[in-house]
Amino acid sequence: MSILGYGSEPHAPFAVDPAESRGRRFVEASSPTRTPFQRDRDRIIHSTAFRRLKHKTQVFVYHEDDHFRTRLTHTIEVAQIARALARALRLNEDLAEALALAHDLGHTPFGHTGEDALDACLAGFGGFDHNAQSLRIVTELEHRYAEFDGLNLAWETLEGLVKHNGPLTDAAGTPIGRYAGHELPWGLRAYPLIGELKLDTYASAEAQCAAVADDIAYDAHDIDDGLRAGLFTIADLRDVPLIGGFLEVIEAKYPGLDEHRTINEITRRLITAMVEDVIGFAIANFERIGPRSSDEVRAAGQTIVTFSPAMTAVDAGIKGFLFPKMYRHPQVVRVRRDAARVVSDLYERYFAHPDMMPAEWHEGLAAGDDFALARRVADYIAGMTDRFAIREHQRWFDDTPELR
Repeated sequence: MSILGYGSEPHAPFAVDPAESRGRRFVEASSPTRTPFQRDRDRIIHSTAFRRLKHKTQVFVYHEDDHFRTRLTHTIEVAQIARALARALRLNEDLAEALALAHDLGHTPFGHTGEDALDACLAGFGGFDHNAQSLRIVTELEHRYAEFDGLNLAWETLEGLVKHNGPLTDAAGTPIGRYAGHELPWGLRAYPLIGELKLDTYASAEAQCAAVADDIAYDAHDIDDGLRAGLFTIADLRDVPLIGGFLEVIEAKYPGLDEHRTINEITRRLITAMVEDVIGFAIANFERIGPRSSDEVRAAGQTIVTFSPAMTAVDAGIKGFLFPKMYRHPQVVRVRRDAARVVSDLYERYFAHPDMMPAEWHEGLAAGDDFALARRVADYIAGMTDRFAIREHQRWFDDTPELR
């Protein structure tokens, strides 16, 4: 299969053109050396929230083993895959990379466990959603610049960050998809320009690259981490779609290959197969739909850069294997239960005693405004790394669980 645009060809007509960016919320002079999306990428990398990803959990807690993925290593892997897809499809690599680098900024300590615990704590105060929190970080919570809060990212970057998994509402503004039957997360509704992001359309092809890259990285690297953690064995993979076939080929070609190299051969072949599938299917979709601009990609009514139906089934099969074998493994469930308690305990303590947070987090709150207090506590906890959350729990409680 030929790979469209893999090289130095000009961008496709449906790529996002940085020269036609819709700009930033706060007007800034353009850079003489960088495009808007290169600037956004750099601002994300230099943000405090990005650095904290180093000590935020992917599946295992930060201290369990130096070689398991963290949010930072996962993010870097997603960015690499997103760039590869964008390059092959003649899209804007810088925008795809910026979106990949920003997609997990809003995650709490302890991964989805911390998110679920914080969402439960905030049930009466708008709930918690990591994607909405990512928007809050880049528009409000980062305090680096003299002239504005947040990172003042370009419209296209904010749009892709919010909608990389597809539209959030229908044309009438009614939430759809994962938000169907509910309000949009408070973190989205609180952004004053949220309506300008056109929540009823799809995002750019570059944002779609970042979204499917996230899926690819999850599948391959959770297989890797699960094997290395001993949660399942290589033999358990023989009936997993696609991976079982890879294992047969590897064993036939390299008899007696050690486990470490076998694991790497499996994961690299899986990434390659999925990337090539997305490229081939996206090329077919672009040719069939024929978008002539990035706006026509947004209005296509479907995700264009995605898995083929066959690979979608493989992806479902891999996740179906990982769910009971890894995510619901008794060892992982026990650690997740204890981690959730750390987050819940901290929330209750700070809500009852705001002055236990640093001054900048509790000063200026109006007495009796429980909603504002709850959101302030949520922002504070969500920004914590795993190890800081554990240290804070040890500071205020005598029964901090050992998360290992």
